[in-house]
Amino acid sequence: MGYHSKVEVRWSDMDVFQHINHARMVTLLEEARIPWLFYDDRPTVTLRSGCVIADLHVRYRAQLTHTDTPLDILMWIEKLRAVDFTIGYEVRPASAAVTDPPAVIASTQIAVFDIEAQRLRRLSAAERAYLKSWQRD
Repeated sequence: MGYHSKVEVRWSDMDVFQHINHARMVTLLEEARIPWLFYDDRPTVTLRSGCVIADLHVRYRAQLTHTDTPLDILMWIEKLRAVDFTIGYEVRPASAAVTDPPAVIASTQIAVFDIEAQRLRRLSAAERAYLKSWQRD
């Protein structure tokens, strides 16, 4: 269970060792969650105007290269609290099945932030319900 996003690997995402650079992998994870959380038809569209990354973990199990495009990035909610939530990620090459071991396992903790007040805010009922629908037990 989770949201699948296909993300194209750009030539510029590669480093001198011909695999996806760490900083670029973090960007690819961000690109994967945008359609899931920030598009206009999502109850979480309000997060576009106020959320911050509070924590990030990335574990590499295998190399990914330009030939693995588009990456299949599976996302779900690991933890849901009053002012933040944690997203789990599994990243696989285009040719892999969802049952194959992921090449990358990651998580990001996102805190909901009121930019004008410069402080954390609580998730709204609609935001919370949408995120809860993607939570793994």
